[in-house]
Amino acid sequence: MSVEAQLLALSPLDGRYAGKVDALRPIFSEYGLIRARVKVEVEWLLALAAEPGIVELAPFSDAAAARLRALVDTLTPADAARVKEIERTTNHDVKAVEYFIKERLKDDAELGPALEFVHFACTSEDINNLSYALMLNEARQYVLLPKLDELIQKLRAMAHEHAALPMLSRTHGQTASPTTVGKEIANVVARLQRQGETLAAARMPGKINGAVGNYNAHVASYPDIDWPAFSERFVHSLGLNWQPYTTQIEPHDGIAEICDAQRRIDTIAIDLCRDVWGYISLGYFKQAVKAGEVGSSTMPHKVNPIDFENAEGNFGIANALFEHFAAKLPISRWQRDLTDSTVLRALGTAFGHALIGFDALLRGLGKLSANPQRLAEDLDAAWEVLAEAVQTVMRRHGLPNPYEQLKSLTRGQGINEASMREFIGTLELPAADKQRLLDMTPGSYVGLAEKLAREI
Repeated sequence: MSVEAQLLALSPLDGRYAGKVDALRPIFSEYGLIRARVKVEVEWLLALAAEPGIVELAPFSDAAAARLRALVDTLTPADAARVKEIERTTNHDVKAVEYFIKERLKDDAELGPALEFVHFACTSEDINNLSYALMLNEARQYVLLPKLDELIQKLRAMAHEHAALPMLSRTHGQTASPTTVGKEIANVVARLQRQGETLAAARMPGKINGAVGNYNAHVASYPDIDWPAFSERFVHSLGLNWQPYTTQIEPHDGIAEICDAQRRIDTIAIDLCRDVWGYISLGYFKQAVKAGEVGSSTMPHKVNPIDFENAEGNFGIANALFEHFAAKLPISRWQRDLTDSTVLRALGTAFGHALIGFDALLRGLGKLSANPQRLAEDLDAAWEVLAEAVQTVMRRHGLPNPYEQLKSLTRGQGINEASMREFIGTLELPAADKQRLLDMTPGSYVGLAEKLAREI
C-alpha cells in the first residue's frame, strides 16, 4: 500500500499499522471470506457427488476433483474481484460465489453437467457459518496461538532469569511481603498458559442443514438419504464440530467462546502492561534507548514506556469488540435476522488490534533490563515487612499477642534494621529461631518465590 493510500485509510489497521497485521489479511479480508466460501461450496459439491443416493450426479474423477479444488488453491484477488463484480448484479454475496463457480465450470466436460448441484439445498448461512468457522480456525492455529506462545516463551525466559532477584511487593500500593521479579512474571505465564489451553480447546461448530435447520429441501429432493448423518460427516471433513440443532443460522456460541477466550488473554496482557508500566516508573526496570527515538517533544530526558501503552490501548480496542461479539452474535430474532452479518465482518478488526498489542508488548519486553540497585534500595527501606515473619514465629512458640505487638511496633511508624532487630532480641524464642529471624533481611524474605519462578 502506498503512503498516500495509508494516509487516507479510515482504519489504522489499513493505514498506520497496515504492515503489522499482514498475517491476518489472507484470512479475515473480504478476499479471505470469498476464498473460504468457495472452499465450502466446492467441498459440498464433492461430497454430494460421492453420495450413491444422488443418482443424478455421477462421481467425479480424481482429475475433476483436483480441478475443483484448484479453484480454491489458486484463487487470486482478481478472482475475488470477479465475485464482487457478479455481486453488483445479484446484490447477494453468497449467490455471487455460486455464480462464479458455475462460470468457471460451465465449459468443463465432466463438471459442467453438475452445475445445478453447486449450492444444492443450501441456504446462504450454510456456507457462511462454515466459512467463518474455517477462518477462525486458521487464524487461531497459524497466527493467534503461535503469537501467544511467543509471548509465553519470552516471559518464561524472564521468569527464569530473574527468579532470584528480590522485589518489594505492593499490595494495595503499600509495602508488603517481598517476592522476586521472576515469580511475578511466572504468575503471568501461568495465567496465559491456562487461557491459551482454553483458546486452543474451544470447539468451532458448524452446520449445513438448510433454511431453518430441518433439511426441508434435502428431504423433499432425496427422502431416502440420512441427511443428518451426511451433514455430520461433511462438517467433520472440514475439521469442524457438527452442530445438529439450529435455526437458519448456526447460533454462534462457538464464536462467542473464542472471543471470550481471546478477551481473557488480552485482559491478562493489559494487567501485565500496567504492572510493568508501574515498575518502570518506580525504576525497577530500565528501558533500552533506541537511537533517534524521541521520548517527549519538549523533555529530552524522557524514555517513555510507549510500547506497553500502545499494547494496552490496542488490547482494549480488541476487547471492546470481542465483548460485543460475544454478547451480540448468539442472539438472533426468531429463525434468523441479519444483524450478525455485518458484525461478523469485523472479526478481523478485533484480532488485528490484538495482534498489534502482542507485538507491541513483545517489543517492550525486549527493551527491559532489571535494575537490582533500585530494587535493593526499596527493600532496604522497608524492614517493616519482616513483621509478618516475626509475628508468625511468635505464634508458633506461644508468645502473647504477637500480631498486636508487631502492629504497635510497625503500623504508621518508621522501622529500620536496628529497631526490628532490637525487637527480635527481646523475644523469648529458641536460639535457632531467634537467630534465623535476626539474620533475615527484606531481600531474603521471599519464601519459595525463586523455586516457583524456576518451575514455571
